[in-house]
Amino acid sequence: MENKSSAIELMNEFGRKKIPFLFIIDFEMESPHVIKLAEVDVNKILYNVNEAKNYNRGLTTTKELSFKKLPPSYDEYSYAFKIVMDHIKAGNTYLCNLTFPTGIEINFSLLELFYASRAKYKLYYDDQFIVFSPECFVKIENGKIYSFPMKGTIDASIPNAKEKILCDEKELAEHTTIVDLIRNDLSIVSSNVVVEEFRYVEEITTNQKNLLQVSSKISGELPENFPSQIGDIIFSILPAGSISGAPKKKTVEIIKEAENYKRGFYTGVFGIFDGNNLESAVMIRFIEKVENQYYFKSGGGITFLSDPSSEYNELIDKVYAPII
Repeated sequence: MENKSSAIELMNEFGRKKIPFLFIIDFEMESPHVIKLAEVDVNKILYNVNEAKNYNRGLTTTKELSFKKLPPSYDEYSYAFKIVMDHIKAGNTYLCNLTFPTGIEINFSLLELFYASRAKYKLYYDDQFIVFSPECFVKIENGKIYSFPMKGTIDASIPNAKEKILCDEKELAEHTTIVDLIRNDLSIVSSNVVVEEFRYVEEITTNQKNLLQVSSKISGELPENFPSQIGDIIFSILPAGSISGAPKKKTVEIIKEAENYKRGFYTGVFGIFDGNNLESAVMIRFIEKVENQYYFKSGGGITFLSDPSSEYNELIDKVYAPII
């Protein structure tokens, strides 16, 4: 475990020497990990980054998943929601990602759940937490940096769900804000930043229902010597815009006031550099083990158009295991 400055230096060094490495960075950027891929302890850390993984087969189980949600009360949520909305009305933020931990009762261990789950990005960390994220943070390929901010979720079984979410005024405003924020973030570290695709829809399969999620694709051109600056590049654009808000610095302060808990590795990022290219994910869809209790952390973006009951229901909808 490093501090922020040593993690940046180590990532830059490994990038310059083209040494493949794994990075795991918490939301507060207080306890980042940077580990050579060759030195990752498979007894403690397992990863799958878009099919680049450090395991072949996993545990198999014939158990049927039992998954019970114990969400925070609506009163708890609405109290935090009001704090955020007061800041929005005061002009301190115009998009704030509000999250809560939901207690869950499951009959799988974290390791069993990791192997049984399906997701583009997965991480198991030392029986402390697992991530099964659908959301890319940034991808670096052939000298270009890409981001795919994800904002907007709806139950896929709702009639005309795709049309409803794409035409929803609140969802459009929220997504547009995040795309603008990410475009500005990428402009810090790259040139010729463009939005290549705006608001495309993907389907996510879960153990309870299928969800539609809305993303966009943004790209920029990195300098020729970018591998020696990888640490600076990644930390310059943290925390991820999709799980913080805008303006970012002030909104992070508001998040800490409203949520009243430390996110830790939830909504941080993890990824791998393979010696040439990099791919990373936002650590959402996150289950944490605290003593013998499990918590699923989830949330959503709050804007001036947000309705507290709808946001509360979305937070609960996002609590799922991606097992068919």
